[in-house]
Amino acid sequence: MNYDKDFLNENMMGPNSMVIAKELTQGLPFIKGMKVLDLGCGRGLTSVFLAKEFGVQVFALDLWTSSTDNYNRFKQMSVSDLVVPLQIDALNLPFPNEYFDAVVSIDSYHYFANNDTYFSEVLKPILKKDAIVAIAFPGMKFEIENNIPEEMKPLWDEDILKMVHSIDWWKPKFENHLNDFQISEMDCFDKAWSDWLSCENPYALEDMLMIDTDNGRYMNLIKLSGRVK
Repeated sequence: MNYDKDFLNENMMGPNSMVIAKELTQGLPFIKGMKVLDLGCGRGLTSVFLAKEFGVQVFALDLWTSSTDNYNRFKQMSVSDLVVPLQIDALNLPFPNEYFDAVVSIDSYHYFANNDTYFSEVLKPILKKDAIVAIAFPGMKFEIENNIPEEMKPLWDEDILKMVHSIDWWKPKFENHLNDFQISEMDCFDKAWSDWLSCENPYALEDMLMIDTDNGRYMNLIKLSGRVK
């Protein structure tokens, strides 16, 4: 997995999503030609990864990023024949039932799906039986919303804390809907964050103090995967 560093630095929106995507998809049975929903794709880095690494047909969906801008990025990376850019709200998915062979969501799912019903009522119906589900998002090593460490209070946004949870919090949202269900901390935390903090994005500079202060005590990255029952 070698991608142009300038392209990555220009388009990262948080911890390096390509590094996260590599770990998340390792060992999962993606097959060329599958229809894959990249849910909350941002500037499309994960869509580029999926298209290049697996040859799948990607529907790159994001609410806040222009589909035209993403299309231009996909042309730049020579994957526009495999990736369909869509500017759509993840809460209103306009796809037929049992349409996708897989869904991948990296560093976005917690924004719109941090509840008991999104997966079962919104996302699962558009996935085929036995479809691959692979999701990664920022998390906490334990529930922290009502017990925030004093030193972290100035550095964590209260609204974000309502969305970022532990493995134990997320597990019941999926385990009854997926076969071969797995959920765990990711190994790529340090690498993904290091790439982001070194990319000269002003938001990355703001995050640097947060990561230094946390010092591995509270924050993590969580990955989960399985096959739709």
